[in-house]
Amino acid sequence: MTTTWFITGAGSGFGREWAEAALERGDRVAATARSADRLGELADRYGDAVVPLALDVTDREQVRAVVAEAHDRLGRLDVVVNNAGFGHLGMVEELGEDEIRASLETNLLGTLWVTQAALPLLRAQGSGHLVQVTSEGGVTAFPQFGAYHAAKWAVEGLSQSLRQEVAGFGIRVTCVEPGPYATDFAARGLRRSDELAAYDDLRGSIDRTAWQLGDPRATRAAILAVVDAEEPPARIVFGRALAGIEADYAERLATWRRWEPVSLAAFGEGAGTAAV
Repeated sequence: MTTTWFITGAGSGFGREWAEAALERGDRVAATARSADRLGELADRYGDAVVPLALDVTDREQVRAVVAEAHDRLGRLDVVVNNAGFGHLGMVEELGEDEIRASLETNLLGTLWVTQAALPLLRAQGSGHLVQVTSEGGVTAFPQFGAYHAAKWAVEGLSQSLRQEVAGFGIRVTCVEPGPYATDFAARGLRRSDELAAYDDLRGSIDRTAWQLGDPRATRAAILAVVDAEEPPARIVFGRALAGIEADYAERLATWRRWEPVSLAAFGEGAGTAAV
C-alpha cells in the first residue's frame, strides 16, 4: 500500500530530504512550510503525489485546518513527521523573554499542536506513526543551546508519555535524534542572543569546527527504515552522536548511584500511598 505522509518543515533540511525519499518510492506527501513557495519545486517534480501547504506551526487553529485539509486530500495519514523548528545560540543568562518564548512556541508547542490535530484522525483509522524530530539535543546538552535543549527535552518527555497513551489505538511514536548534519540549519535555522562579555572566555573555548557533519541524504534510507519497521524504535539516533550520549548517561547513572544513600534517606519511613 502507498504510505501517506504529513511533514512539517519540508522546505529544506531533513524535511525536504524525507519528503523526496517518500515521493521517489511512490508514496504521497502533504509537505508543509511557512511559505508554500518553498515547496513549488516538489510540486513541479512530483505532481499530484505531493500536496504543498503553507503552515505556521505556532498557529494552533491553522494547524488544525491544514492537518484536516491534508487528510481530506490524501484520504488518510499514515506518518506524521514533526520536523519544523529552529535553533537558538545564547547562554542561559543571555536569553531574552521573546527569544525563549519563540523557541518554545515553535519547537515544543508547534509539535504539540500538530500532534493533537493528527491524533483524532489516527485514532479513527486505528493506526499511524508520529515521528518527532528532537535531535541529539533532546537527550544531552551543550553550552549556548539552552533554549533549544529546553524545547527538545520537553518534546522527548511529551512523546514518552504520548507513546504509552496511544499504543492501544495502534499508533506508534518515534523520537528521531540527529547529531550534526550538513543542512542549512546554521544559515537558516539558527538565531542568536546578544552576547554578554562575561561569557567571552567560555565562548572562545568552544570549538565546533571539529564536528563531523553527516550527509543529510544518507538519512533518507534511515527514515524509511524507521517508518517501515513492524516494530519501530521509541528513539533512534541519526549519525554518530551515540558515543557522546552514552558518556553523558553513564555519568548520570554513576552520580545517582553514588548519591543513592542520600536519596533513600530522603524517603524517610514512608507516608503511605496516594491516588492521583
